[in-house]
Amino acid sequence: MPRRFKPMTPRTLAFAITLAVAPGAALAQSSADVCPLGAFTCPVVKDDFALCKQNDLLNFYQPGLPTEGDREASPAQVYGDRFSSPDSNLYHLTGDTSLQRLDQLLRSDSLTYNADTTAYDAEGHVRYQERGMLFSADNMKGTTTPEYGVANHVQYQLLTSRGNGVASQAIMLDQDRDKLHDVTYSTCDLHHRVWEVDAKTMTMDRDEGIGRAHNVTMRLKGVPFLWLPYLRFPLDNRRQTGFLYPSFGSRSRAGFFAAIPFYWNIAPNYDATFTPTWFADRGGALDSEFRWLTPITKGAVDFNYVPDDKVADRSRWYLTLSNQANLPLGMQWNTSIRRVSDDAWFQDFGQNLTTSTVTLLGSSSYVTKSTDWWNAGIGADWYQIATPGLSSRAAPYRRMPRLFFNADHPIGGPGGPEWGINTEAVRFVQPQKIGGDRFDLYPYLAWPLQGAAWFLRPQVGVRYTAYNLPRPVAPGGPTHPTRTTPIVDVDAGLVFERQVHLFGSDYTQTLEPRVFYLYVPYRNQNNLPLFDTQPLTFDFWQLFTTNSFSGADRQMNANDLSLALTTRLLDSDGVERISASIGQIRYFDPQKVTLYPGGKAVDYSGSNYVANLTVSLNYNWRLTGSQQWNPNTDETDVSTVGLQRRLWGDGIVNFNYRYRRGLLEQADMSAEVPVGAAWKLVGGYTYSLRDKRAIDSFAGVEWDSCCTAVRLLSRHYVYDFKGDSDSAIMLEIQFKGLGAYGERTGSFLRNAILGYQ
Repeated sequence: MPRRFKPMTPRTLAFAITLAVAPGAALAQSSADVCPLGAFTCPVVKDDFALCKQNDLLNFYQPGLPTEGDREASPAQVYGDRFSSPDSNLYHLTGDTSLQRLDQLLRSDSLTYNADTTAYDAEGHVRYQERGMLFSADNMKGTTTPEYGVANHVQYQLLTSRGNGVASQAIMLDQDRDKLHDVTYSTCDLHHRVWEVDAKTMTMDRDEGIGRAHNVTMRLKGVPFLWLPYLRFPLDNRRQTGFLYPSFGSRSRAGFFAAIPFYWNIAPNYDATFTPTWFADRGGALDSEFRWLTPITKGAVDFNYVPDDKVADRSRWYLTLSNQANLPLGMQWNTSIRRVSDDAWFQDFGQNLTTSTVTLLGSSSYVTKSTDWWNAGIGADWYQIATPGLSSRAAPYRRMPRLFFNADHPIGGPGGPEWGINTEAVRFVQPQKIGGDRFDLYPYLAWPLQGAAWFLRPQVGVRYTAYNLPRPVAPGGPTHPTRTTPIVDVDAGLVFERQVHLFGSDYTQTLEPRVFYLYVPYRNQNNLPLFDTQPLTFDFWQLFTTNSFSGADRQMNANDLSLALTTRLLDSDGVERISASIGQIRYFDPQKVTLYPGGKAVDYSGSNYVANLTVSLNYNWRLTGSQQWNPNTDETDVSTVGLQRRLWGDGIVNFNYRYRRGLLEQADMSAEVPVGAAWKLVGGYTYSLRDKRAIDSFAGVEWDSCCTAVRLLSRHYVYDFKGDSDSAIMLEIQFKGLGAYGERTGSFLRNAILGYQ
């Protein structure tokens, strides 16, 4: 049986004339748990009805009724305080009467039941309950076999959602279908209808998960603002073909835009979404996404096409494709392709600073296999420049093909020595540069030893790298240069613990000294090319690595000793409240290997001092910081500080400072501030101290009531590295239980405000 997609987040609609909201049966959810401080993602709250009052109909809800079983095979049972029986099949019951059949429970002041025909007639204070619905009525009559019933002057509540309303008449056609006349629907409180949907007739088919309504009007505060002759909508989370909720907004580089997605539920394991969009300044566009999921493959392709950009005066497009396929012998084939028609696409159509400043698009395709102790693969990587003014010569080398094999296995069983090997063979291609082939081999032996309060891991290996070049790097140099370098390292540490009483609480404090010795003899590498190698950014974890370069074109020389000390404060639940680390590398020999020939060797006696700090003594405050101080120049090279404060449950304020000498100095603030139960203010501001200008700012307001939410944001941001800026206005109106109109603001706010809920 093919696997199914998870239901799409927006509910789908399909109707004859135009778009409208739909009374879908969204599940009622409580407020999300408080997002942990420092978390990058927080629980997404969908249709939070925490501000709603309890539905009056729930006062007669009877818990404990069966939720599964066959109604047709279950007998009907009748009860009453008093009853009379003119014959053996007809019963008249009064007082607290009830008729129950599995999950169906009908209660009233008086009840007449015919055991022969299964006909019933209930009068006075009628209350009906089944698995998915609860309603009250003036009277109700029908039969249990076949299942049929008619109730008049109904007030109903869906038990699988907060959906509720009234109807002049409700007809139970059978076990799975109901038909309501002169019906209303809303997720608002019964006596405070911010919005409401009216329909002449509405049929609910729970077997198909589809509702159908005719002569539909939607009202806001009692004022009609949308009419439709026909409406088809989902009753549950099953995917349905139809229109998604429209979005709209404004961007200064594209103007006002409006998008109307259409979702096509092709099959349980195939679907597609087509999103026609109109930009006031640039014209029409179509975004088409197709997804598939089979027993052996899953993936998606998204093609965004602008047939005639009125500003650029040409057609433009953006393509992404991802696919994962299971192959015989336990292998996998993973493909990811990203291509764009021109290098200005993201500047013109990107929605935020992240997408508008995309510099490089990477694509890859690999066949791989993994086991418990080895993994291998063959594939290719290629790239496309996506920044105006940047030469295609700046694109990385294509790796076509690339082969790798890595293994790590104990010798003689767990706990003993281990052998391992890392290998890679690559052909580098760049139309505007000289390419070549590279083979990199690193076999090693290690012996991981550890106890309750210590660890020791010595390792020795040899790195061999060989090239096949069409011509030498330097005149007179070899076309087949090689490099052979032994690498020896020893990693060791201790863990001390003690109990302390601080700030009125008991904690466990650890003291964790760690040393890492590395020896790599110097090898002259000036005759080796630079295909995919760059210096790694120095940080705390660089104290314990064997190379300061990425890729295999450079291997650092070293006779170094890294010294580090970490202390932690753990509460009684084992939660880390304070963590502080500091470390430095001591150089016994100069570091002679540089990225480019003729570079200056590092002849200092020690590296930067690196320190990290995290403090979270309670659930409302969190302080983080990192510092790199260069003792050789007596200057700070890197400094970051972050402060996060939780406000009144789901509010948050973030302050951050980032500094990297010679590159950037920025400060930013972002906040989500509750103002009463229904209102929130959101905002953010990022300022470049180096450039003396704001590079991103936004401000907005949220109003969140029982059944309606409105979010309005205004944003101004820098969209390229030249400092050009753009503006945007985002408006979203959410009718809880139905969906949202306008540009989705939630994903933007979750990225812009750390800890946003």
